[in-house]
Amino acid sequence: MRKYFISVIAIVALAFTACDDYLDQVPEKDVETFESIFERRASADIWLTQATEFMAGSFFTGFGGNAGVVGADEFVTGNYFRDNNIAKLFNIADGLQMSQDPLGNIWTTTYYSIRMLNTFISNIDNVYDLTAAEKRNWKAEAIAVKAFYYFELMRRYGPIVLVPKNIDVNADLAEMQIPRSHVDTCFNEVVRLLDEAIPDLLYGKERLISHKLFLSKEGAMALKARVLLYQASPLFNGNEYYVNFKGKKGEQLFSTEYDPEKWKRAAEAADAAVEMCESRGYKLKTGEGNKATKLLNQMRDIEMSIWEPNYEGEEAVFLTGNASIMNSYIMFTLPLFPEGHSDRDALLTGCVAPSMKMVEMFYTKNGLPLNMDKEWDYANRYKLGREVNNDYQNVVALNEDVLNLHLKREPRFYANVAADRCYWQRGPAANKNMLVQAYRGEAFGIHESFLLYSQPQNLCGYYVKKFSRSEVQTYQYTSNTGSLGDCRWPMIRLAELYLIQAEAWNEYLSKPDDKVYESLNKVRRRAGIPDVEIAWKEHSSQPHKIETKEGMREIIQQENFVEFAFEGHRFWDLRRWKLAHLELNDKLLGWNVLGENARTFYNNFEGPVVVWDKAKFVAPRDYLFPIKAEEAMIAGYVQNPGW
Repeated sequence: MRKYFISVIAIVALAFTACDDYLDQVPEKDVETFESIFERRASADIWLTQATEFMAGSFFTGFGGNAGVVGADEFVTGNYFRDNNIAKLFNIADGLQMSQDPLGNIWTTTYYSIRMLNTFISNIDNVYDLTAAEKRNWKAEAIAVKAFYYFELMRRYGPIVLVPKNIDVNADLAEMQIPRSHVDTCFNEVVRLLDEAIPDLLYGKERLISHKLFLSKEGAMALKARVLLYQASPLFNGNEYYVNFKGKKGEQLFSTEYDPEKWKRAAEAADAAVEMCESRGYKLKTGEGNKATKLLNQMRDIEMSIWEPNYEGEEAVFLTGNASIMNSYIMFTLPLFPEGHSDRDALLTGCVAPSMKMVEMFYTKNGLPLNMDKEWDYANRYKLGREVNNDYQNVVALNEDVLNLHLKREPRFYANVAADRCYWQRGPAANKNMLVQAYRGEAFGIHESFLLYSQPQNLCGYYVKKFSRSEVQTYQYTSNTGSLGDCRWPMIRLAELYLIQAEAWNEYLSKPDDKVYESLNKVRRRAGIPDVEIAWKEHSSQPHKIETKEGMREIIQQENFVEFAFEGHRFWDLRRWKLAHLELNDKLLGWNVLGENARTFYNNFEGPVVVWDKAKFVAPRDYLFPIKAEEAMIAGYVQNPGW
């Protein structure tokens, strides 16, 4: 049989040993050809599915290959997990990226899939048992996925190679060596592809079950808004870092002049996407709980905001992949219970935990940064205090010593972070509302007398609640959550579209107005915090901050960090805002997990301690991934700066 190797250039493709199993199935006494594959609906559908499988893979979801999730400073973990093959991407945060064998490398595999998509787009009209409408829809799905692949390449590598149609595998080397295009040309091509696809895409709930993975009409519109937001952002819009970043013929690959109109395009695209989504019934998840207090119900809404089973999104506009792999590392079994106990599941290690930077990123109950709330005791945040308000019942231990840092925080803090002397719902019964006791020897603390980097220990004293379900008991947690429906990875949530609106309009307008405030407030209201105007005017030490573009920029950026904590956004946002070199060289902090009481655990109340000191980000080198050195050499690509 003839092998159809999928890559930008055929020479590189020869490194592949085989195509997908489907292409290796040769009919008896016959040869499978493009003509025969694209003669029938069933075989064409298999081709499309296999061309898009990479989109649902670990490179874009969870810990396995998604650099965005683990490559920043949101998580703390030790060598036990870092030595696991699934966790290699933590090395990006430690400055250990390399051009010889890049971490998170998607270049070759993505172009493999793009070549398959090009083949599908060129041949789908030949299928005899598809209606004309189905052909248009399937072609649009392929075009939209191609746009998605291009975008994912761009936010890693910047300028990429555009492949409008496949090159003959028998072409000579010079013809195959396609140069990288100017980054604006790449962005414009992604937008063009999405604009071409959107009219013929189906709405999310109209898709066939077998096509739920592919982008819907509203999903493609949301992706377009995100793409245009990136094009407008500082990394890609007038970036002085890349004045000398040029192609093989000396052509500029980045725009070095800032264009404010790019923000307007992003804002208008977000407006259109929001209007479409709201008209189709998408909404921020609210009213999910029947809990005893308002705060518990708000926490339940936040918990459910990222839980979208089986591609049936209510808040998630674009879903793919599976998030269940997160459970094994962020959830925690309780070692003091014997095997088989209802609170023990040996698969749950709890060794991937939130950094102190993320613990302090969440707001006060007034919806303000900790150091900006004039009613919150920032100076004594590392001292002990007490909560007496029944509004916090079953959230914080009442009338007991609790670290002030854990008191009077916003609902998203309590919903996403399990902190010492706060409660963690771990099962359907009332008695499963467990108090997190994190000192050494306690239920949620380590039980060894020293740190063992070969063991799955928690290094900082906090746990991540996000991606977990509070009504599922710990014992056999993974299998029990499976009965709730596959948890798909929320690529784009409606909350992101609101924050794109706020950011883009803020950057375009001379000063913020209701377009900025109202979009932001939609997210804040679901989070259970005051509108941004009320929070800053009535409760902050800087009441005029919301009146300026620069002030609102910082507010919107922190809102993104909080709303999408641990979802893989911060990694990319810090890069597109050109803030990564300011944030990602900080040592990661936590508490002294060997402490057996409050004083020793909390470092004599003098502040957190260093729990990981290897973070490293080199600018401008680390703003873009390297193309694999061998690939760049064979294909004749200009390598990214610094690599």
